[in-house]
Amino acid sequence: MKESRILVIEDEEDILNLLQINLESAGYQVFSADNGYDGLKMAREKSPDLILLDLMLPQMDGLEVCRRLKSDEKLKKIMIIMLTAKSEEIDRVVGFELGADDYVIKPFSIRELLLRVRAVLRRDLNEKIEKQEAWKFKGMEFDFEAMELKIDNRFIDLTATEIKLLEEFIRNEGRMLSRESLLNNVWGYEFDGYARTVDTHIRRLRAKLDVYADIIQTVRGLGYKFSPHQH
Repeated sequence: MKESRILVIEDEEDILNLLQINLESAGYQVFSADNGYDGLKMAREKSPDLILLDLMLPQMDGLEVCRRLKSDEKLKKIMIIMLTAKSEEIDRVVGFELGADDYVIKPFSIRELLLRVRAVLRRDLNEKIEKQEAWKFKGMEFDFEAMELKIDNRFIDLTATEIKLLEEFIRNEGRMLSRESLLNNVWGYEFDGYARTVDTHIRRLRAKLDVYADIIQTVRGLGYKFSPHQH
């Protein structure tokens, strides 16, 4: 699965640059536009997975961009997070009615925005995965309903934690996952010096993946990435 593609439509240059730098650092492929007209045009050209859409835009405001996206059969499934000021509450309500998925109020922290982006993309990916019965790659097959892994038609004996860990990687294929996010989503507790817990389980999971061990890549100083198509 390719890395997620994000289109940022924002006319404030400082905010646009800040978003682009941080989203790219988080592993996303980023495109940008500084007005509504060009943003809509780029959405048609690039077919992004998610759009960060400022409401106050020149040439065509964010609500009109949202309206046109959601009325276009080819674009209506693109996820949208609105970037709004506190004074734009009514516009946020209208945005939700038009089909926007979430909003972030300016001024926002980059950490909050990245969490919102991750949550919206994860929700979209989960909906797609739920429609699948299994994930397959070469001789590997993971059954989502039975929560079982087969390699070359052999069932691999995984612990419950290893199953959750593998599922987390599959759901975030191609994205860098920090130890903190893995702890939160697999173990269910906050990061507080438990990096060795993650490392130990990943080492054991890699051993069981055998010839496919290197599809779980270590991103030095950051975390791990599940990249089967680079195998």
